[in-house]
Amino acid sequence: MSITIDPHRKVKPIPDTGLPEPVREVKPAPDRWRNSLGKYRVKRYEELCIKCGKCAEVCPNGVHVMPEGYAGFKRPLESKCTAAICKENGTFCVDVCPQKALRVEVLPLYESLGDYRWSADLILSTWYMAETGEVPDGELNYKTGNSGGGFDKIDFVFPEGGKRTDPNEINTSIPLNRREDGRPKITIDLPIYGGGMSFGSVSPVTILSKARAATAWNLFTCTGEGGYIERLVPYKDHVITQVATGLFGVREETIRRAPIVEFKYAQGAKPGLGGHLLGDKNTPAVAAMRGAMPGTSLFSPFPFHSVYSIEDHKKHIDWIRHVNPNALVSAKVSTPVDVDMVAVGSFFAGANIVHLDGSYGGTGAAPEIAKKNIAMPIEYAIPKVSRFLVEEGIRDQVTLIVSGGVRTAYDVAKAIALGADGVVIGTPELVALGCIRCGRCESGRGCARGIATTDPEMVKKMDIEWGTQRLINMLHAWRTQIVDILSRFGMSDISELRGRTDLLKHQDYE
Repeated sequence: MSITIDPHRKVKPIPDTGLPEPVREVKPAPDRWRNSLGKYRVKRYEELCIKCGKCAEVCPNGVHVMPEGYAGFKRPLESKCTAAICKENGTFCVDVCPQKALRVEVLPLYESLGDYRWSADLILSTWYMAETGEVPDGELNYKTGNSGGGFDKIDFVFPEGGKRTDPNEINTSIPLNRREDGRPKITIDLPIYGGGMSFGSVSPVTILSKARAATAWNLFTCTGEGGYIERLVPYKDHVITQVATGLFGVREETIRRAPIVEFKYAQGAKPGLGGHLLGDKNTPAVAAMRGAMPGTSLFSPFPFHSVYSIEDHKKHIDWIRHVNPNALVSAKVSTPVDVDMVAVGSFFAGANIVHLDGSYGGTGAAPEIAKKNIAMPIEYAIPKVSRFLVEEGIRDQVTLIVSGGVRTAYDVAKAIALGADGVVIGTPELVALGCIRCGRCESGRGCARGIATTDPEMVKKMDIEWGTQRLINMLHAWRTQIVDILSRFGMSDISELRGRTDLLKHQDYE
């Protein structure tokens, strides 16, 4: 399926929002800070520079800029520097400078950015994709992190010299309802949708940016458990509403408008712990949505105290089916050792989508000790569940969606090759919006970058249209990579990749 944009189309405004209709089109969305972080520091020694301009001539990225009419260079645009590649292809500015007036070195901030799972390269490459919509050129590792395990240890084994599929003929869409239950046959254009981020944990600008990007790409986003803010209504055809253990903001009117209702039984980043919104983030607006007192800490218990069996689970699903006869039902569960039994039980209870949430996901609000030590990593859970669904003869009647540590387009493809139908992402969206992974999401007034906050002043740091475009761009770059993977395998549909573990190899084993 090719994606084409009609250059003569008219972009319609979204009624009552003052915003234009989101369009699936790549547009530049530069960093919103004056000095973007990059990999390198570029130092110009002004006392040596003779302004010959050779550095600007040779640089392929526009790092060196001398505006017309100016006698000198502006401060180098360091974030655009790709020194390692330039050294290889003969375009390294330091080498061509006749006065040796330039020095390029790795930026100390780059070396301190990120962590083993979200390396500095992954953060910077995600920013690059969000800004340009393009796949990075190789200066940064945009495929894996440095965790030493999981997806980072799994590689695709591409055939040598095989015939490639025409990228324009490759279909990346997946169906979400595989049951013959009379409910809508919803299809999304990528095997990806946005995870639940509640009003209270992130800003309304973040929520709306996610919803608008989902609309543009014919995908979904999820409200999380904080309620369904009114500003989401124009995008209701692409919004999943969540029913979680705290039942915050759950109303029948929002269930009736949702194409998909998600029950969150547990979160892979903190199974058995429930949720906790600190009092500082419980602003009057958040409290009104959740039916609580402002300034008080809000707890979501674990588990649902009305569900202790599959029969109880079925009562939940029957309730949603009665309230909204057209809604699909998704059951989000963490990954205990018997997750395969849980998945099969959810199917027989009536779920259309089984959503497995492994460890390593979550924001900075999830305790590190929980993320790293409780739930099963999603890379192990996927084949275990997929295999059991096959053995039970129901694999093609249920959609298996996974999340928890999916960071890149390559992670998406590996998850599908392990047996999933698609993935849910959360952290990559936040990184695309400028998250630096400082892990202070829940503290005080919230995120200093205005992403995971409800403080009225902090929220102003981000613009909805900018956020929308960043996410649209990132998804475009991800689709390009997924299509390339399918093309190299000679496949024409993403469904052909599902369960193809024979196309993978673990770096520690032959």
